[in-house]
Amino acid sequence: MVLSMASCKKYDEGPAISLTSRSERVANTWTIDRAIADGNDVTSDYDNYVLTLTTGGSATLVATYTVFGVNFTGETNGTWAFQNDDEELVLDFENNDADGTYQIRRLTETELWIHKVGDDLELRLK
Repeated sequence: MVLSMASCKKYDEGPAISLTSRSERVANTWTIDRAIADGNDVTSDYDNYVLTLTTGGSATLVATYTVFGVNFTGETNGTWAFQNDDEELVLDFENNDADGTYQIRRLTETELWIHKVGDDLELRLK
């Protein structure tokens, strides 16, 4: 029975089973818990990012930056969608700066781990 449960697991890092749909799990307001690029911890580069995804496929990304002691907030709206049998998350924003396709590594109601396709960037959102 354990072997059959392991084979049902959709994403590399789990969960093995969930009673909540993928769309409902991905719909959340996410912050970056950890970011790794080229093997280096770059979490501080993403401290002020907030990604909001809705069950209807809308996406909003808000980023706050401080330059010379002055705070700037940038916001862009767009869409999200699953692709490749729900194994990838595609983000498409108005300003195109944060567009990308991400392989989903883990998707629970409180964790979303994604790896940018074609890049060595892994984001762990909570």
